[in-house]
Amino acid sequence: MSPTAQLDALLTAPQPVLALAPMQDVTDLPFWRLLTHYGGADLYFTEYFRVHPESRLDKPILASITQNPTGRPVIAQMIGNDVSALVRTARALQEHPVAGIDLNLGCPAPVVYRKCAGGGLLRDLPLVDAILGALREAVTGRFTVKTRLGFDDERAIDALLPIFARHSLDLLTVHGRTVKQMYRDGVRYDLIGQAAAVMSCPVLANGNISSAPVAARVLNETGVRGLMIGRSAVRNPWIFTQIRQHLRGETVVFPTGREVLAYIHALYEAVCTPGIREIQQVQKMKKYTNFLGEGVPSSAEFLHTIRRVTTRGDFFTVCARHLDHDDPMALDARVPAAV
Repeated sequence: MSPTAQLDALLTAPQPVLALAPMQDVTDLPFWRLLTHYGGADLYFTEYFRVHPESRLDKPILASITQNPTGRPVIAQMIGNDVSALVRTARALQEHPVAGIDLNLGCPAPVVYRKCAGGGLLRDLPLVDAILGALREAVTGRFTVKTRLGFDDERAIDALLPIFARHSLDLLTVHGRTVKQMYRDGVRYDLIGQAAAVMSCPVLANGNISSAPVAARVLNETGVRGLMIGRSAVRNPWIFTQIRQHLRGETVVFPTGREVLAYIHALYEAVCTPGIREIQQVQKMKKYTNFLGEGVPSSAEFLHTIRRVTTRGDFFTVCARHLDHDDPMALDARVPAAV
């Protein structure tokens, strides 16, 4: 089955689609490979390909397409604001086994949005309209968009949805925050539901899908076709399996502390490059433990200590101090393991 056919089958199946969110320099090929051992997602989005007039396809990101270890469809995401460069890149990506091409309209990093890319494009809706029109013409397969509600006004989604509808998207992912809101609390699931109600294409909900009960509630409240999960999947790679268990009415299985510790060891081996200095390896792991630490009891102490270690030995000593036990862990500070 072709990647496009795989995607179409997912979007028409009765069960909700569970997608792994693209997180730059985090949800890369090694992470994908590791995630498959914990159940994995139904759909994967690449880290974004940076697009400008002189850009070429980033080889490590391209490898996640050409060496896709998941057996699931992959959508290639682009970020940029140059129409001709985006068209050129979309055409080049379609030469590879992708299920679709995605445009990033949501990245909230200031270094990105100040260049009128990612979430910064939401300040220029005529340019968004022009880009979508050009890409819809250039993409012969499935064309998708990942957006936030607006740049600094969540009601900007009211103006965005007609633009999206005009260009016949095949899938829309809505992160229920503004760009300026970054990752602070206050996800507007009601506005995601509004998008799901008016769009003719399937819609995925994104933002703080932190546990199986939260996933079920968001699905019920919004009527979306599925969910996109990023930070919670790094913290809890079991989350996709747990959501499936919960939706089937089964007992949700939580990992023990030692299983979480084993995951961190496996993650270290998976994402760290041989030959790189130990301190650099440890620094790379801190990107992952910044997310994971949110679900650890005494998370403030854990994060304070782990951010100051410089050696592999000290890193795993801190992890063992908090995780070397057989108690079940929900890996969500707001949801106890007994739920």
